[in-house]
Amino acid sequence: MFVSLNATLRLYIEVRGNSIDREMKADGRYPADVFLTKHTTMTSVPVNEHTIVRQVIQRIGKKIVLGIPLAAGKANHITNAFYQQAAADPGIDLTICTALTLEKPQGSSDLEKRFMGPFAERVFGDYPDLDYELARMAGTLPDNIKVIEFYFPPGKYLGNRDAQQNYVSSNYTHVVRDMLDRDVNVIAQLVAKREVDGEEVYSLSCNPDVTMDMVAQLKKEGANFATIAQVNQNLPFMFGDAVVDNDFFDYVLDDHTKYHRIFGPPKMSVSEADFMIGLYSSALVKDDGELQIGIGALGDSTVYNLLLRQQYNGVYKEILEDIQLQEKFGEIIDRIGDTKPFETGLFGASEMLVDGFMHLYQAGIVKKKVYDHIGLQKLLNRGLIKEEFEEDILEVLFENKVIHGRISAADFYFLQQWGIFRPDLSFSNRKIYTPSGLEITPDVRQLESLAEMQRHCLGTALKNGQVMQGGFFLGPQFFYQWLKDLPDEEKRLINMKSVQKINQLYGHETLDRLHRKNARFINSCMMQTLLGAAVSDGLENGQVVSGVGGQYNFVAMAQELPDGHSILNMRSTRTSKGRVISNILPSYGHITIPRHLRDIVITEYGIAFIRGCTDQEIIQRLLNITDSRFQTELMNWAKQAGKLAMDYEIPVVFRNNYPAAYQAIIRRYKERGFFDAFPFGTDLSEDEIVIGKALKGLKSELHSKWKLVKTLFSGLFMTPVGKQGLLLKRMDLHQPKGIKEWIYQKLLLAKLNADSTS
Repeated sequence: MFVSLNATLRLYIEVRGNSIDREMKADGRYPADVFLTKHTTMTSVPVNEHTIVRQVIQRIGKKIVLGIPLAAGKANHITNAFYQQAAADPGIDLTICTALTLEKPQGSSDLEKRFMGPFAERVFGDYPDLDYELARMAGTLPDNIKVIEFYFPPGKYLGNRDAQQNYVSSNYTHVVRDMLDRDVNVIAQLVAKREVDGEEVYSLSCNPDVTMDMVAQLKKEGANFATIAQVNQNLPFMFGDAVVDNDFFDYVLDDHTKYHRIFGPPKMSVSEADFMIGLYSSALVKDDGELQIGIGALGDSTVYNLLLRQQYNGVYKEILEDIQLQEKFGEIIDRIGDTKPFETGLFGASEMLVDGFMHLYQAGIVKKKVYDHIGLQKLLNRGLIKEEFEEDILEVLFENKVIHGRISAADFYFLQQWGIFRPDLSFSNRKIYTPSGLEITPDVRQLESLAEMQRHCLGTALKNGQVMQGGFFLGPQFFYQWLKDLPDEEKRLINMKSVQKINQLYGHETLDRLHRKNARFINSCMMQTLLGAAVSDGLENGQVVSGVGGQYNFVAMAQELPDGHSILNMRSTRTSKGRVISNILPSYGHITIPRHLRDIVITEYGIAFIRGCTDQEIIQRLLNITDSRFQTELMNWAKQAGKLAMDYEIPVVFRNNYPAAYQAIIRRYKERGFFDAFPFGTDLSEDEIVIGKALKGLKSELHSKWKLVKTLFSGLFMTPVGKQGLLLKRMDLHQPKGIKEWIYQKLLLAKLNADSTS
């Protein structure tokens, strides 16, 4: 009885608000007569999140396992209400299961806080931070509240004991299973709503990734659970699988005063090394293919270079000649890559739909439509039909057993669904009727009937194709606004789907294999071992940097697609405590991608194709893309380990792998207007870019007291000149109060002066 009344309960709570508390039975359920009579006549009273939480606790009990989406789709007000209720009542056992908890940046040091404060206020506005996150970062989570996550913002929780102890390592496609194993009994999510075909419906918008599958499984198991929606009309309303009926949720919080800004991570700068990595990646993307990319500077670099390849192909090829692409890596480019502009274009399918896809779509690169019908997609792939089809399409469909010779009702609706037949036709008594009343016998085998259908029934082009599919999206504010402003016709080209349908082939393999022609799954990693294993999510001491997420899924999927490839992008070095360290190592005490799943690795020095290679070949190819400051040491290790011939020498063409070599090339093109540090804009002001660079320089000196003292000494006798006064004012250091602020001022002045003269 209760499950069947979910939709009525939801409506009742929306209408009655706080008065529900007085109507509830002792067992936490509502009397049927209340549903059926009172909710239709009561005046609308705004419901609040605390009312909903109290009702859920009375219904479910005091052991709450709250599942909320990763990233931007969290129902923050609902989640905070659960947290506050549990914090006030130690008898409540609250576990929050989620991933990628986002928080307005604050900065750790005093200088960072001075920088971040005004920036965060401007960029994140009224975004409400999550109470559990503030408590976790402060180390003050109550004993009766636990937060479990399967993916972290990279590096945020290094050294955070609570987060590290409550991390779950899980492939993205296994998250539903793992959350259900923890007995999730409440699901809360941010949604958009609108009227579609006269019905009010909800869109899971940025996060259909896990919710749909979890709710379906809980219903299948007959579990006692509750679903809660928090409406936020700042979310883009997305179509496709993201649309759910209005009875999907048991409780709905729809309070326009809580329509907050969607969390949008700001764009980061792209370094010269990053641009080189993206340049090599872009040359491996094949026309008439599928693309998956991630967020961040390396993803932006790949997108930028794909745009360069499309829009300035002459310059693009000039740069490739300057970096000796053909001489060094011509074999792999000729075999699986390309450097020409895109004609057919790409289909985008990525667990995270990032703003890079927007840029590629606007440039006409992501434009290849795929169709969720095996028969149609097969014929498209074979070139037997086109999107703008010819009049022989009915014959082709019949000859390839997609439709019957005598078109049935099912055939007719199939033909209308995909745009082959006009939408204004009707079907009755095995006949087709046109709006003018013409009656047509639908038999493809009879020439007269076929001619009549060709003349009176055919549309002009296939419809309901998709150019992008995603499990969730996250990006800057302009990306959200673009999605909101897209006309519905174009928005329907983007299908937000369950991660089960994006990150793996299982369950829909035949169709996915047709969609994922020439697939390129481009992800990043932190380190690479000389034998081909990748380190992407954690350190050898067990500290988790980020998480596995979907990387393993895509790497494994690439192995199952005959023309698919996994590409792992990685900076060849990193700086730790003032020392430059190679990210290509003999071995490492933790791996994310085992070496038997190796494929392609890219650094700023080039491409290593290592799939199916012997151990010696893997080492040789990875040495070719290693920073030359570490090549000899790594080569000698491999020789001593018996993995490399003792007389082997690295080819001369790969011995100049130094930053200065590629920096000189990139800077030449920067002078011509290419490779801007913020190729897709930034939320930082010009002043903040200058200050940020100075603060980054100071941070790099923290490991060395001598360097800090030297910097301080160089700033002792400096006074602000020109714009420096405004920069100091932005940091509230123009009039130092006390010795600490005076030291900050002198340190910052020294770095600002050094940066302006470099």
